Amino acid sequence: MRRERIEVSIDSDRGVFMISVAAELAHMHPQTLRTYEARGLIEPKRSPKNTRLYSRRDVELLQRIQQLTAEGLNLAGVERVLALERRLAELEGKRVPKGGSDAAG
Repeated sequence: MRRERIEVSIDSDRGVFMISVAAELAHMHPQTLRTYEARGLIEPKRSPKNTRLYSRRDVELLQRIQQLTAEGLNLAGVERVLALERRLAELEGKRVPKGGSDAAG
């Protein structure tokens, strides 16, 4: 049987991953994602039945948060860094969602 590879393009802001999948992609526990949401660090989309749906951009943000905490920042520090990165992106004319950062590095 021959298998074909099908490529699908999904908008990076579209919520497609349930919390368990997003947590696995970001190498985190699902409760950590809930904590970050409660702190306002991330805002997943919601399905009509109120299920959290994370986008590719959300997963990248989770990885950025993980990087910052691994470098020794607490969540208050992470919040500040993300706010500064967001402001820098705005000044440079880039579109960055509220919790997001294109300055990951």
